[in-house]
Amino acid sequence: MIIDGKKIANRILHELKPRLAQIPFQPILCDVLVGSDPVSLSYVKVKERQSKKIGVDFHLIQLPENSSTEDVVTAIKAEQQNENLCGLIVQLPLPDAIDSSAVLAAISQAVDVDVINPESSRWFYRSRGVLTPPTAGAILEILQSLDIDLEKQNILVIGQGELVGKPVTHLLKHNGYNVTIADRSTENLFKLTKSAEVIVSGTGQGGLVTGDMIKPGAIVIDAGTSESGAGIVGDIEQESVEKVAAVLSPVPGGVGPVTVAKLLENVVLVAERRLLTS
Repeated sequence: MIIDGKKIANRILHELKPRLAQIPFQPILCDVLVGSDPVSLSYVKVKERQSKKIGVDFHLIQLPENSSTEDVVTAIKAEQQNENLCGLIVQLPLPDAIDSSAVLAAISQAVDVDVINPESSRWFYRSRGVLTPPTAGAILEILQSLDIDLEKQNILVIGQGELVGKPVTHLLKHNGYNVTIADRSTENLFKLTKSAEVIVSGTGQGGLVTGDMIKPGAIVIDAGTSESGAGIVGDIEQESVEKVAAVLSPVPGGVGPVTVAKLLENVVLVAERRLLTS
């Protein structure tokens, strides 16, 4: 079975609409983009389209490629003065000349719907945060949509990056699941993949996992992206893996659409909490 991420995303977005109808203002999601990378622009357009579909106002701040760290931080702080802002994200990666740490630290925890600044991350890893990093939340959403008892599965997470591997490992462990971690340089990776009932890969190394590495009937979630001559590819070599796996969440069309839906779910959560505290 190939996971249809758009179908899962549409269900989440449909469930958000009545919640948005109860909010007496229009929440804003702002995306900050430095430069004009076509891949980043395509991601921005998807977020804009899905935001408008459910009634979230979308702001794009696009700054020149040669912007300084101060330029980006100033733009973020100015946007955060908007009282209807319920989410602000920065499109990564930033140009090399920009201090990414300083930029991410400038995002107010109150609107950090990517859960990416240092304070938000601390709260998440202490399991005390309200918001879940969207990609990690998307992976859990996909796994929980399957008719399996995840508590009885051996789950392997390949990659421990800040955006995918590390947060999804924490989230799965927090839910009581049995998780083993590895990365692309792990010496016994083949042995680990062969013994796992569930594999989540988020290294960004195209074609890292092939069909001969998979236990027959395994569930495989591809959460890695990299560019190739053919466009965006995932960590999983789809043609060989889908012959062996029972379930495959591919790139594109799997985790990506669900991640955008979970991002918008965080925007709605911020808006709801603002009502409760006002």
